[in-house]
Amino acid sequence: MVAPRRILVVDDDDAILDVVRMNLEAEGFGVDTAADGEAALNAFDPRLHAMAVVDVNMPGIDGFETARRIRAASDVPILMLSVRDSEVDKAIGLGIGADDYVTKPFSPLELVARVKAHLRRYNAGSGSGEDDETEPMIEAGRVRLDVARHEAVVGGEPVDLTATEFRILALLAAHPGRVYTKAQIYERVWGEDFGGDYSTVQVHIPRLRKKIEADPSEPALIGTVWGIGYRFESETSA
Repeated sequence: MVAPRRILVVDDDDAILDVVRMNLEAEGFGVDTAADGEAALNAFDPRLHAMAVVDVNMPGIDGFETARRIRAASDVPILMLSVRDSEVDKAIGLGIGADDYVTKPFSPLELVARVKAHLRRYNAGSGSGEDDETEPMIEAGRVRLDVARHEAVVGGEPVDLTATEFRILALLAAHPGRVYTKAQIYERVWGEDFGGDYSTVQVHIPRLRKKIEADPSEPALIGTVWGIGYRFESETSA
């Protein structure tokens, strides 16, 4: 079955909708547009849409709530757009399950490149890095990952992870005990050069811990190596 190549774009600015739509259609994507959160939620179909691009500042249901509801219905990539460039806004967007955050004004070519990169990783089932691309199964302690099926099991229980959370866990669990810096995690998982913004990684790690750790405040699976980064705790490194 061919993966859907239809994208939902949500923004209350008609000019931005037109620019994003034209650039995505030029790359062969089908595009549906919505001018507010309510229209977006009515239009979004998890069987049809491969990704959602959502503006933060909209009347009525704002972009954060729109993205949260889309995430509750689907694990497709979500990219947030905003004129606000604060760390708090980025943390909120990534914290509700978005995969990326782009600040306006943006380059349409850069936006399209990010959309394509997210879809490549999502359709591949794992973006855990070139070392791990050929590993169909990853087993480390209590964690078992079926990369092809995008399924995670922790302690014998299935865990519902977003595509980004799955990629982070796959990267770390494939090499227990190996320390990855925040820059390395970003470059492997997001597929882009690290620009020095740690918030993207720092938001996703706690969300992942909440889903896989018995006590997220005392993580036993994903350890922090202070001043360096994170590692999956093997028996010898724990």
